[in-house]
Amino acid sequence: MFLHVLRRPQATVILARRALAANAANSDSASPKFAPKSTAQPPLSSCPPNTVLEGVNYLKGQEPVLALPDEDYPDWLWTILEPKEWPEDGPGGKAARARRKAERQQRIKDQNFMKTQ
Repeated sequence: MFLHVLRRPQATVILARRALAANAANSDSASPKFAPKSTAQPPLSSCPPNTVLEGVNYLKGQEPVLALPDEDYPDWLWTILEPKEWPEDGPGGKAARARRKAERQQRIKDQNFMKTQ
């Protein structure tokens, strides 16, 4: 459980910076210069509509696949990469099982890493 910190120090630093920035932005005593400049939502997709998506059409003779406008995609698509949050339902609940599974998988990864050293 200790090796994942050693292997990924940059991610830990970035997470700490993000947490500090989020706390500073959310505090009531934050100065106005940290206030968001616009309330417009950034675009959800990484490419504009009607962009040719290379590598998606892998069948011969298939016409090029074009990106659709963001409104044409289902709402759940934009939240699929967010981490799953389990409700705390006491010991033995789903959150505790998910936490134990993550710890067990990390322990196996650490053990496998130590076998290669």
